[in-house]
Amino acid sequence: MIFIVDSGSTKCDWLALDKNSGEHIFDKQRTKGMNPAILSKQKLNDIIDANEVIREHKDEVTELYFYGAGCGTPKPASMLKSVLEQYFVNAKKVVVREDTYGAVYATVGVDHPPAVVCILGTGSNCSYFDGEIVHQKVKSLGYSIMDDASGNYYGKQLIRDYYFNHMPHDLKVSFATKYNLEDDHIKMSLYKKPNPNAYLASFAEFMFINKDSEYIRNLIRDGFRVFAKNMIMQYAEELKTVPVHFAGSIAYFSQEEIREVAKEFGFKVGNFERRPIEGLVNYHIANILEK
Repeated sequence: MIFIVDSGSTKCDWLALDKNSGEHIFDKQRTKGMNPAILSKQKLNDIIDANEVIREHKDEVTELYFYGAGCGTPKPASMLKSVLEQYFVNAKKVVVREDTYGAVYATVGVDHPPAVVCILGTGSNCSYFDGEIVHQKVKSLGYSIMDDASGNYYGKQLIRDYYFNHMPHDLKVSFATKYNLEDDHIKMSLYKKPNPNAYLASFAEFMFINKDSEYIRNLIRDGFRVFAKNMIMQYAEELKTVPVHFAGSIAYFSQEEIREVAKEFGFKVGNFERRPIEGLVNYHIANILEK
């Protein structure tokens, strides 16, 4: 049995495939996000073990391919690989790669044409895929400094606009009804509790519930303009010949605004994948599974 895993900081999708046929063995499983850059080995292990189906079948896993946020640098990736190898004791092959590769394989298709590929989910990223290798011109410094146009970016903007009174009154009322906006609660969640990036991203849902508001549409466009300027336009030369694909829920639900800003910046928009896991499965069936 092969596990294909796609993980962000908020949630993690697991799909089990038969190695020979490529057929799904059981329904997709979901756990909390497994970002090794912000979670301990014990916490990562506990997240896996909390899922009854995964726990029941763990000894049947012979290969595991994990694509995740926080896996782009050697130390956290190695730590997560160790956790997976110790949990899935019969897995002869465990591969841990950053979520960028997951987004690439999910969006470009099995023929691997070159493209610029962006992730807009809890966090954000942008890279150029030349058909074989992923190239990144900007190293991510995490949610507190970068992650433009991500869920945590927009969550932060919404909270700031609420407190600075930039949010329209009717939306302020709705926002305060939906979330606990007590200052002590927010500060505790940001500075004392784990996963502050995922906490901030939880507010982004509010945008898509209220997309009929011009304030919200402007918020989305302004955030994506910052992302396009800082990240996508790093690949100005490549953009002359390749499209820009997008993975992640923020991108998926902001397609209209992304297309509008793309026209302003002069690049071609390609595919959108809300959840990369399905595209990853197609990639592995085409390129890795035994025929």
